[in-house]
Amino acid sequence: MKVILIKLKHVIIAISLMLTICIIISTQKNNILTAIFNYNIEEPIRNGDTSLNKMAFTCNVDWGSEYIPKLLDILDNSNIKITFFVSGKWAQKNPELLKMMFERGHEIGNHGYSHKMHSKIEKQANYEEIKKTEDSIYEVIGIRTKLFAPPSGDYNQTTIAVASEMGYKTILWSIDTIDWRDGSTSSIIIDRVMKKSHKGAILLMHPKKATIEALPAIIEKITGKGIQIGTVSYLLE
Repeated sequence: MKVILIKLKHVIIAISLMLTICIIISTQKNNILTAIFNYNIEEPIRNGDTSLNKMAFTCNVDWGSEYIPKLLDILDNSNIKITFFVSGKWAQKNPELLKMMFERGHEIGNHGYSHKMHSKIEKQANYEEIKKTEDSIYEVIGIRTKLFAPPSGDYNQTTIAVASEMGYKTILWSIDTIDWRDGSTSSIIIDRVMKKSHKGAILLMHPKKATIEALPAIIEKITGKGIQIGTVSYLLE
């Protein structure tokens, strides 16, 4: 009888231990998944080699189409090529502007299809947003994008994992013009940019009127410091 009670006690302890483990796994599920995704997954790129005299300009495009031609003219006049991250929805609506960007030698990147917050959507939706954009761009200019800039810089480990699985580098920035914010005049944008370190930097802008007004001065000031401005791929070479 005593032996039976001891064995029963061991069974109860084992069951209790298993239940405890199940509860821990259930409550810590997100942390465990995050740890799994963190393993051997590329982190977003915010800048290049900060010892080099070069930097990248990027322009995220989901609106502001009316300012694109003037922006391209300014870049042409300065003999500068940059990276345009375009949304798939915008690419489908503005194929001629996308062709113009590409034909003038600029790099085209992927900005998701419908400007969703990628940390708020499931893995399959992350994949679809990137893939639909890739296909939309390919239909217009015949190239497959390999750089991904998540809308609003919003991402989680699922986003990074999906982009990496699809062969993409996820790109963020180290200098933000914040040109979308109300009250961002050209002088304010210039001041924001020039306060930052430029060696190896990635600058983010959008097609806005104040940005167009600020851009010639920004280019002149930065190149005047001996820093070459180019695409993200140029920066990461």
